Amino acid sequence: MRDINQFTITEAVKQSFKTEPGSRFEQLLRGLIDHLHDYTREHNLTHEEWIGVLNFLYDCGQISTPERHEFILLSDVLGFSALVDMINTKGGATEGSNLGPFYLDNAPRKALGSDISDGRDGVTVLVHGKVTDSLHNPLPGAILDTWQADAAGTYPIQEQDQGQDKFDLRGVFEADANGRYYYTTVLPKPYTVPYDGPVGRLLRAGNRHAWRPLHLHYIVRAPGMSSITTEVFMENTEYIDNDAVFGVRRSLIAKLKPAKDVEALGYKLDKKPDAICEFDFVLAPEG
Repeated sequence: MRDINQFTITEAVKQSFKTEPGSRFEQLLRGLIDHLHDYTREHNLTHEEWIGVLNFLYDCGQISTPERHEFILLSDVLGFSALVDMINTKGGATEGSNLGPFYLDNAPRKALGSDISDGRDGVTVLVHGKVTDSLHNPLPGAILDTWQADAAGTYPIQEQDQGQDKFDLRGVFEADANGRYYYTTVLPKPYTVPYDGPVGRLLRAGNRHAWRPLHLHYIVRAPGMSSITTEVFMENTEYIDNDAVFGVRRSLIAKLKPAKDVEALGYKLDKKPDAICEFDFVLAPEG
């Protein structure tokens, strides 16, 4: 290595890893090294810029907790999360969208028809629809894990120091024998992504806003099917065309309608809704 230089170092680094030839790990690692080194050479990165990047990543780690993942937020605002979602959406399935930094994997189970607003004021929305496969066959017993912000645009997990239960506005539902799901909740409001950390500094430096349109988060699963992580947005609402994390897809925009003839739907609900949002999820087979 004594004759290494800025043009030969890339291959030297790749050769230093004794990976399994032809493996996916080798492909990903070598590609990362190639792009990182090419970027560094192309822009003649200075020492100050190099250490600035490392300090920025260090700061992302310092502010991250089990309940706030700054690296996911960074991935979101750079469109990295959205690009991975787009690439991995299965043919015929509901399009994927951002997981976000506030997901909890142990939300409480709720019965169909439950209200998950936990007493919060605001517009009460009946959210309902079906979970089917790509041939439109219902998927009885499909699991829907949902979470959201409140009518002020805040996730309860952000206000635990004010006595909020981090599991408010969350629920895990099991679709009925016809693949139907239904529950009521409070209509969320647009909000800014966390702006008090390094990702916020990046957005301000790039003269970008941090607003997200109102939305509902979902992870939907069923045996033998590929799960989806996605979001449902509402038509004609603020920031629907300039989401800070690039999560909006045309196919994920639902209509919000006044609650009329709710009884005709045949749902037993814990709370009377003011509005209705209908959205069907489609899962593709595994593999």
